[in-house]
Amino acid sequence: APTVLECLDNCRLSESNQMVLRKLGMKLVQRLGLTFVKPKVAKWRYQRGCRSLAANLQAQSSGVQNQKITTVAADEAADEEEYDIPGEIENVVEQLLVGLKDKDTIVRWSAAKGIGRITGRLPKELADDVVGSLLDCFSFQETDNAWHGGCLALAELGRRGLLLPSRIADVIPVILKALTYDEKRGACSVGSNVRDAACYVCWAFARAYEPSELIPFINQISSALVIAAVYDRDVNCRRAASAAFQENVGRQGTFPHGIEILTAADYFAVGNRANCYLTTSVYIAGFPEYTQPMIDHLINMKINHWDSVIRELATKALHNLTPRAPEYMADVVLPRLLPLSVGPDLHARHGAILACAEITWALCKLAEENNRSVTHYLNDKALEGLKQIHQEVCVKCKYNIYQICFLTVCNLIEKLSLSKMPFRGDPIIGGWQWLINDSLRSLPHISSTVRQHIKDSAVAALTALCNEYYISEQGEADPALQDELVTQYISELQSPEEMIRCGFSLALGALPRFLLKGRLQQVLEGLKKITLVSSADVSFAEARRDALIAVAKICQTVGVKGDGSQEEYVCKDNVTPIYATLLSGVTDYTTDSRGDVGGWVREAAMTSLMEVTLLLVQKEAELINANICRQIMCWLAQQAAEKIDKFRAHAGSVFLTLLHFDHPPIPHIPHREELEMIFPRSESETLNWNASSEAFPRITQLLALPVYQYHVLLGLTVSVGGLTETTLRYSAQSLFDYMKRIQSDPSAMEGFCETLLKVFEDNLRNDRVSVPLLTMLDQMLANGCFEIFTTQENHPFPLKLFTLCKEEIKKSKDIRKLRSSIGVFCGLIQFQGDMREKVLFQLFLLLCHPFPLIRKTTASQVYEMLITYSDVVDPALLDEVLTILSDTNW
Repeated sequence: APTVLECLDNCRLSESNQMVLRKLGMKLVQRLGLTFVKPKVAKWRYQRGCRSLAANLQAQSSGVQNQKITTVAADEAADEEEYDIPGEIENVVEQLLVGLKDKDTIVRWSAAKGIGRITGRLPKELADDVVGSLLDCFSFQETDNAWHGGCLALAELGRRGLLLPSRIADVIPVILKALTYDEKRGACSVGSNVRDAACYVCWAFARAYEPSELIPFINQISSALVIAAVYDRDVNCRRAASAAFQENVGRQGTFPHGIEILTAADYFAVGNRANCYLTTSVYIAGFPEYTQPMIDHLINMKINHWDSVIRELATKALHNLTPRAPEYMADVVLPRLLPLSVGPDLHARHGAILACAEITWALCKLAEENNRSVTHYLNDKALEGLKQIHQEVCVKCKYNIYQICFLTVCNLIEKLSLSKMPFRGDPIIGGWQWLINDSLRSLPHISSTVRQHIKDSAVAALTALCNEYYISEQGEADPALQDELVTQYISELQSPEEMIRCGFSLALGALPRFLLKGRLQQVLEGLKKITLVSSADVSFAEARRDALIAVAKICQTVGVKGDGSQEEYVCKDNVTPIYATLLSGVTDYTTDSRGDVGGWVREAAMTSLMEVTLLLVQKEAELINANICRQIMCWLAQQAAEKIDKFRAHAGSVFLTLLHFDHPPIPHIPHREELEMIFPRSESETLNWNASSEAFPRITQLLALPVYQYHVLLGLTVSVGGLTETTLRYSAQSLFDYMKRIQSDPSAMEGFCETLLKVFEDNLRNDRVSVPLLTMLDQMLANGCFEIFTTQENHPFPLKLFTLCKEEIKKSKDIRKLRSSIGVFCGLIQFQGDMREKVLFQLFLLLCHPFPLIRKTTASQVYEMLITYSDVVDPALLDEVLTILSDTNW
């Protein structure tokens, strides 16, 4: 063994880059170590007498949990026997201790096992030295690897009874630190494995020790495990802590309120982080032993966490926990947070400001419930501190106040306004208003990831601020302030920056009624201007979307009064222009480098149409006229037949909401009875509009209803002629099924063909529709959808179709359009009469097209056409024609 050990030392495996080699080195060194010491079980080790779970629970119920049930005490005298320990053991233990700090988990795990095996054969004094060396792993000079390896080794010693009760007092503080170990590294953190291993130590100790040994540390351990189970960032650590807590409740039986907490924070309950922070933790904090430690942990460890999501969740959790300890929050927590909120650490500042806002709001709600003023909880010093945050942060951030400053201070303004802080008439209100306006003006300079959050928080802050500080006791606004605010916001809508338009649109939508009173028409006109697509702002889709959202919000804010003034209410004078603005949004098909950005506008327009219509029908349904209702339902039906799943699903959902609304029903819906049969109420919840296989068989049934036919066919065109395979398959199949059903009904066929030609005429040279329309016509002709016209000489439908196709491809250089048209011309050859000659002439022109791909495709398709419709050419010439088509290198 000494020879092998020497060879192993010379290999210097610890310096190797190969993980497997280092792991095997650990295994070999510990086996060699075991050959140097006697194979005996240490008589000094600690043995827990009763390992039976049933006996433990029985002991609890009989109230003798603090007494040892059986004791197998270490017989000191029996361990007096002296034996020599070879010098090599020191070398082996040293190597294993180094192995605990290895960069790979499997090497650390192997080293921990080795420490356990060898310590079990050492005399008591030497074993205690090993434990002492092990505790050196837990210093702040050491890496997370050393902490992880140290935890694994401690758990291993605990499991084997080699960590005597006299050492528990040294070990527990280390484990409590390990349970919250979280070190920042670059853009992320390390330490989740350390926290997981610390939970394993707690699990192992629960099995290893008598309840009486751990009694002095029970409150610390239980609080630390509960905190890890509900507040840890990683789901693995939360579940490990929950398992360790469960083991302690079962084996120790001394954890306060163990069963209740275990039921609330079991393996599945701790899976959802938001639920843990906002619900489970509030329930657990109801037990007084845990309330303060949980609040302290959030303040010390979580509001300054590197992950902003954790900081925000922690502050919301503090809001929910405030009713559990309002005095502690007001007297201890807030005074600690106020200095942090203006401190140098950016993360701590963000968390502290949000926490101040949330706690203040919670205290205000508590005070209101008990009919007290907010000053019952907050003294003058706290109020002054809250007031100073805004100025201090803006001064400290100077020109770098974007993002973090806007987000947090807007949130603070909102919560302090909701808390009814006694700041009415204070200059601070002007400062808050300036910051809200500035945050909306600065949106173009803010990264896109947080832009939406800042927009939302600024608008929420504006609403709360106006409702609290700008309204007089008579419920009126100050005319000068109203004039300044509304005029300024409307002028900002004409900004050349899209994001500024977005921000101020939503700000106008968020203004309370008393500020819109007398200015409604001016505001709606301002918003209408930016919903129109002009050459200068064609790609400003987000601004158009937010303006449409704002229009619906304003309508809901001001309310409905049919014979009221159009400066104050939605009334008969302005309802038509409002609907015209919203309906213009449904026709927005703008595209840019981001794709179909008009889809965002259409989605917002559909939602706003629904909200305004439901508002009107509940207040004064007579303001909805038949023409407007028909337009809304037709446009929704068109959107519900289009190709993008997300927008189709939204349109379908809005369509069914309006159709099935009952309080009261929406008037003038065309073909209501037929629609109710196609879309029964019982199936409206289960119909999946996202799935082409479910949506298209339903929506194509609307082709039978004259009012909807044009719009549904227009929507189907882009789906059937589109590129997405599943959408194409199901939409085409549904269309062909409908065509089969009407083959025997000449009037239905005539009506459908007229509608089809009208769709083509209206969208001539509009590539968004005309290109897929040619593809759809190609498929319909190939499927024999117009077979009943082939027997008639010179039928007007194919003639008109031919003329439109010819017009569509005139001077076109669009490959996809030209290729689709070839298929249509080849399909038109099946109709009898003078047209055949014109079609062949058109195909010969395409055979001579400047683009080689078009010549080649035409030749190939004409060849197939002549085989399919052999009566087109004189049989004597057919072979020669086919030879020319197939043998020429087109």
